[in-house]
Amino acid sequence: MRGGIMIKPEGELKVSFGYQCNSNKDSSCEDSDEYETLPELRRNSSFSCLSGAALSANATLANTNICNGLIGAEILPSWDSPNSFRRVPSSPTLSRLDILSSSLQSSLSNLSCSPSTPDSDSYLLKSMSPPSRSEGFLNAMEVQVAGGAAGEDRVQAVCSEENGWLFCAIYDGFNGRDAADFLAGTLYETIVFYFNLLDWESSQESIKASSGLDLDGSLPYIEDDSNTINEERFLPQIYRDRDSSVDNVSKNAPCAKPKICTDSFRHGVLDSLQRALSQAENDFLYMVEQEMEDRPDLVSVGSCVLVVLLHGKDLYTLNLGDSRAVLATYGDGDFMNGSERLKAIQLTDSHTVDDEGERMRVLCDHPDDPMTIVAGRVKGKLKVTRAFGVGYLKKKKLNDALMGILQVRNLLSPPYVSTQPSLNVHRISKSDCFVVVGSDGLFDFFTNDEAVKLVYSYILSNPSGDPAKFLLEQLVVRAANCAGFSMEELMNIPAGRRRKYHDDVTVIVIILGTNQRTTKASTCV
Repeated sequence: MRGGIMIKPEGELKVSFGYQCNSNKDSSCEDSDEYETLPELRRNSSFSCLSGAALSANATLANTNICNGLIGAEILPSWDSPNSFRRVPSSPTLSRLDILSSSLQSSLSNLSCSPSTPDSDSYLLKSMSPPSRSEGFLNAMEVQVAGGAAGEDRVQAVCSEENGWLFCAIYDGFNGRDAADFLAGTLYETIVFYFNLLDWESSQESIKASSGLDLDGSLPYIEDDSNTINEERFLPQIYRDRDSSVDNVSKNAPCAKPKICTDSFRHGVLDSLQRALSQAENDFLYMVEQEMEDRPDLVSVGSCVLVVLLHGKDLYTLNLGDSRAVLATYGDGDFMNGSERLKAIQLTDSHTVDDEGERMRVLCDHPDDPMTIVAGRVKGKLKVTRAFGVGYLKKKKLNDALMGILQVRNLLSPPYVSTQPSLNVHRISKSDCFVVVGSDGLFDFFTNDEAVKLVYSYILSNPSGDPAKFLLEQLVVRAANCAGFSMEELMNIPAGRRRKYHDDVTVIVIILGTNQRTTKASTCV
């Protein structure tokens, strides 16, 4: 039993997977059955291992007939691997979006996406052939994937250790799982496409100055003495010129130029993440409009979105809603005093009406609507202020599809829920230990500090255990105590009825590998 976990019945733990980076050749550590292990490869990654787990509480039907059943019948089965990582070829001819017949060239049109206009990203996608997957920002000929569904939640992890990147996503669905399913089936591929578009734009501008390219065309990790990565040649002009300060830097300045180029590159990555999310939102709402006559419930379906991308030493986050990414880091570089010195730093914003800043933003956006927030919810319906989907709070036409009490009264100035994500990039340092990524169900029971301390104490005493699964066990214990049950009694309550006591919960723990002290937290690094 991995890590001594006692959650029962087994069927309720819908997802549980682990991944371990390569061990050094001189390591005396033995392989463990706890994690998937790859053969020896070039190490560029800044993490040593990760684990993921998800526990369901909602009883939900997998309404995967959206997009004429293509999401559920073709795409999601190729993604889902709930109990282990598995290798998947990553090439243009085997891309999951190729199932959608020229989807890249038509901007996902076979997913019922919105029609293109000359000034839209969709027009750009239709007017050019995208670069090869093996030449893009997330370049890899083969990746490792894991993930699955638990209640209305979906989780994904995609890794290319040899190319130094890790993609993790938690889609916390509500009012059904369709939006989370749509995201799980399309968002990663859409993000990859926009990264490739970023590279393509750069290569077109600098093709005559690209003599420094690797033979395989991949993004090289060229680090100077200041530990910065030279990525200037991958920057379209729009990103190189985004800061006016770029023009004021002397070309002879040895340190300033690489830093500015790296900062501009990060801006480009964050912009690509946002464009991909916007594309997915437009595609989903257009699909809802096409199918709402048969399924009017689709207009109320939505999802929170949390994406974590670790590329080299850069940790990017994109979030909508109330899922969190929490970094555990040591204060003042003091690694010796244990959890007392370990700080929990939330890398993401919480988009709910409980946040004063978010509450004021929503009220200011609708000054003529005295019923913007009712009973602590946006239009009396939703606690989160930013989310994917939920078209009935964004378009009057979609709200009109609902009948009776389900319809929002006095929808005066939609949209009331934003799709503008919070974006952040954090540079991994030697003081950083691990990252806890979780849906809001985890933080219903634990503060950021409590989650970090639980993981820290666990990985010290269980170096080859599963911290994500351990957190779920501790959550069930706490939920049972709050309800006056034993853990076994709580877990024997059927999904649906058990939602009264806890939410669907998804957790990923990423152990960072930039300091030798983290070897205790991995299986064999």
